[in-house]
Amino acid sequence: MIRVLHITPHLGGGVGKALSGLARQAAAENAGVSHRFICLEALEKTQFVEAIAALADPDFAVEVCPSPERLRAAITEADIVQFEFWNHPLLPKCLCEADLPPHRALFWCHISGLGNPRIPAGLAAIADRWVFTSACSLDNPAFAGLSDAEQQHLGVVSSAGLADLPPIPQRQGRPPRLGYVGTLNFAKLHPRFVEFLAAVPLADVRVKLLGDITNRAELQARCAAVGRPDLFEFAGYSEDIVAELAELDILVYLLNPLHYGTAENALIEAMAMGVVPIVLDNPAERRIVTHGQTGLVVNGPADFAEALSDLINQPEQRLALAQQAAGFARTRYTFAEMTAGLNAHYLDLMNAEKRQPAYAAVFGNRPCDWFKAFQNPNGPYADDGSIPAGADLAHGDFERSKGSVFHFLKYFPDNPRLRSWSRALAEPPRSAPRNARQTLA
Repeated sequence: MIRVLHITPHLGGGVGKALSGLARQAAAENAGVSHRFICLEALEKTQFVEAIAALADPDFAVEVCPSPERLRAAITEADIVQFEFWNHPLLPKCLCEADLPPHRALFWCHISGLGNPRIPAGLAAIADRWVFTSACSLDNPAFAGLSDAEQQHLGVVSSAGLADLPPIPQRQGRPPRLGYVGTLNFAKLHPRFVEFLAAVPLADVRVKLLGDITNRAELQARCAAVGRPDLFEFAGYSEDIVAELAELDILVYLLNPLHYGTAENALIEAMAMGVVPIVLDNPAERRIVTHGQTGLVVNGPADFAEALSDLINQPEQRLALAQQAAGFARTRYTFAEMTAGLNAHYLDLMNAEKRQPAYAAVFGNRPCDWFKAFQNPNGPYADDGSIPAGADLAHGDFERSKGSVFHFLKYFPDNPRLRSWSRALAEPPRSAPRNARQTLA
């Protein structure tokens, strides 16, 4: 039995879905790999933890906020420690402060690293194995400088997994319905989402928005400004997303070109349910959607308007794309494939000795250092705690979560530099979105 211990900030969202799917798949296969999980923060959503608990197997268990002593004991007991990696404030704290015992470290990276947040320089090189969730991350020039030996420790395993889906629903005989699934924050959703839709020359276009309702007021204001107050239906978060997708025909999945995402579970699940995606030509999306075969890839509002109009007015084209998208997603993105990909890394890693990587040498010793390790070294966050006037800021800098300075300050309120940066961002001249660098096509 290979005992894998996952250390993750939480088990919500796409990570929770992937890891609960991994546990259920491994338990069903009974192929000699167990998975235990440690969450570093208290649970907000319990759906995926409950799915793991339903296995009723001590080899597949979840611990939440364990003591430092219990964390170290769990690492010692494990054969492999898999860090679910993104720029969450508690992860560098765990790596740098917990005095971790020797372990074999696999990092499963859930951010692309192509922009901010960046993958801290040197971290992949000291990990025993670094596994991306999208091949788009291999385009990062930072990884071109790794030695041949270090390159051998890289891999790609998508964290998107599908199982137990119903048949593709029959959709003929009614007007097509449009939707979007995911967060509405502008670090992920395209900041000009309303403008894209307003460019469509069809007055009755309406999009159902599924997910958290961040930015609802801002989006409603923008709709009113373009004379389309009924453009969106805000449906909120749904635990039965498959049922919601069965009622949609077209996924309007227009993301910020600088977004941090990789596996795009929402996109893949929609494709699997025969919802035709329209995406922008961004690195992660273009690795998933093939234009004209499994969806449409567009490059701007005019291109989008033409593509959406065609899809609405040409039901035969829409049906063909729906069937091809579903066939591709249901074949390519399964929990069985994800599990097999990770198992290959586990088997190989068992040949390595347990070590104590010097994580603090990568991240630094203070919370402000941990935050800055994810930032562009030439970015706006100066070492004196200031943010220069005219600094190049993005929507993600103003978020209250997603590894922003405000997110780090929530966990480390006594750090003076985090306080100084957050105060600088909160000054009225810098309030988002006016100064954010999002004049994106």
